[in-house]
Amino acid sequence: MLHPTVAAAVAGDPQPDVPFRVKPDHLHRTWAKTFASRPELYIQPESLDEIEKVTRLAAKCRRRVTTTGSGHSPSSLTCTSSWLVNLDRYNRILSLDKETNVVIMQSGIRLFQLCEELDKQGLAMPNLGSINEQSIAGVISTGTHGSSLRHGLVSEDILALRVTMANGTTRYCSSEDDPELFRAALLSLGAVGIITEVTFRAVPAYTLRWQQVVDTDLSMFNRWDKDLWTHAEFVRVWWFPYTRRAVTWSASKTDEPRHDPPVSYYDRQLGYYVYHNLLYLGHWFPRVLPWVEWFVFGMQYGFRNGTKSQAVQQGTKALLMNCLYSQFVNEWAIPLAKGPEFIRRMSSWLNHLTPKDPDYVPHGIPFSAKGLYVHAPVEVRVSNTSPSNPKDIAPNSRPLLDPTCEDGPTLYLNATLYRPYHTDPPCRARYYEAFEWLMREMGGRPHWAKNFDSNSAEIEQMYGEDLETWRKVRESVDPDGMFVGPWHRHHVMPAGTPLLPFEEVEIRTEDMEDGGVLIESSITRAAR
Repeated sequence: MLHPTVAAAVAGDPQPDVPFRVKPDHLHRTWAKTFASRPELYIQPESLDEIEKVTRLAAKCRRRVTTTGSGHSPSSLTCTSSWLVNLDRYNRILSLDKETNVVIMQSGIRLFQLCEELDKQGLAMPNLGSINEQSIAGVISTGTHGSSLRHGLVSEDILALRVTMANGTTRYCSSEDDPELFRAALLSLGAVGIITEVTFRAVPAYTLRWQQVVDTDLSMFNRWDKDLWTHAEFVRVWWFPYTRRAVTWSASKTDEPRHDPPVSYYDRQLGYYVYHNLLYLGHWFPRVLPWVEWFVFGMQYGFRNGTKSQAVQQGTKALLMNCLYSQFVNEWAIPLAKGPEFIRRMSSWLNHLTPKDPDYVPHGIPFSAKGLYVHAPVEVRVSNTSPSNPKDIAPNSRPLLDPTCEDGPTLYLNATLYRPYHTDPPCRARYYEAFEWLMREMGGRPHWAKNFDSNSAEIEQMYGEDLETWRKVRESVDPDGMFVGPWHRHHVMPAGTPLLPFEEVEIRTEDMEDGGVLIESSITRAAR
C-alpha cells in the first residue's frame, strides 16, 4: 500500500496513463551482501515517460531517488530507505549504425546483454572490466576500467548521454553540447540525475589470444619499465604477497581459430569449494592464510615458475574473470611508475621484513602488521586517460571525477578480502587502514565503487577544482538533493555544509543474520 502522500501525488499526476510500476517491501542487497536496505518503493520503469514521472512524483512527495543496476559495487552507494529505481526493464538497443559503429541504447542494459547484441552485428565493446553483469549506466557512474594502456575508463567510448533531472525533464549532453553536464554525468555517482540513454562507439568484433605466466615478483619488477605493460594490448597481473610470486595475463588480437584453455579436475566445483572452506578456516585460524595462498594458487596457476597456460577466445569473453565469493574490495589508482615502490613497501609490511632480509625496504606504514594475515592476491591493472592515450581523448570527454592520472598512465591496485560464507575477515580494518595510508602518501585516488574510507575533505585534496566543478553542476541540476544520500555526504559533499531538503541521512545500522549490514536512513527534517 502506498503512503497517503504518495498515493495522492500519483492520483493527481497530469499523465495518469503513464504507469508507475512500484513494489513495496523490497530488500535491496549488494551482490556481495555487504550492505542492504529496505526502500519505501522499488520502481522498475519501462519507458522514459515513466522515469520522468518518477522524478516528478518524488519532487511532490519530497523523496530521495536512488538508481541501481546489478548492485555489484560492494559499498553502500545504492542503499536507500526512500525510492530505489532499477532499470533492468529499460534495456533496449534503440539504434545501431553499421557504418559508424555508433550504438544508442537505453541505460539499463546489462553489459552481457549489450555484448550479445553487438556480437550479432559483428561488433564488440572496445574495453571491459573483469565482469559483465553491470548495467551500462552503472559502469559509467562509478568509473569502471579495464586493464590496458591503450584504453582509459570504459566511459571513454561514450559519445553522448541523456539524463533525467530532478525536475522531471531530460537533457542531452555530449563533449560539444552541454559539456560540463556531460563531464559530471560521465562519473556521476548517481548524484546528478538518472542516466536514461547512452550513445556508444563500438568496434568490429575481435578475437584475443591470451597467455598466463607464473613467475617471481622480482621478474615482474624487472620488466616493469621495459615491456610488462606494453607487450600486449591487454595486461593484468595478480601479485601474491606471501609467496612473492606474480601471474601475468596478457592478450592481443588475433585471427587464429578459437580454442578454450585446458581445464583440470581442480578448476571447477572442487577448487571452488576447497578454496571457500580454506578461507573460512582462515577466519578462525588466520595463520594458515600464507599456506592457503601457496596451495590454492599453486593448484590453480601452477607451482613452478614459468608455468604457462593459453587460449584463443572471443574478446569480450577472454577479458572476463570469476569474482568467486562475496568480498570487500579496496582499489586505488596511483601513477604507473610508483607501482614497484608500493608493492615492495606493502610486501615489507605484510611479511614483517627487517633490514636483515634481502628484499626489505622501509615501508613507513605507522600501523603494526603483527598477527595480521590477509587474503591474496592483489590485482594489478593499468589504465590511461591521459594525453598519451592513443585514442586522443578530448578534454571535454574526461569525467570530472576520473581517478586516473591526467599526465600519464595509471596503475590500479585492488586489495580484495573475501567473505567466506558471508563472514567478515578479521583483518579488514587494519589491512585497509594501512593500504589506504600508503596509497594517500603516494598520491593515490580511490576507485569510486569500492570499500574506501576517505572523507570529503581528503577527496577535496585529491581532486581540487574538478570536484568543485562537479559539485556546482550537481547543485545546479539538483538543488534539493533528490539524488544525495549518506554515502555522498561522507565522500563528496562539502564538509560542514547544511543538509539539503531531500537528502537522506543514515539513522541506524543493523547486522543481518546472514551477513552484511542493513542501513536505515531518513530524509532530513527540512523535508518533513
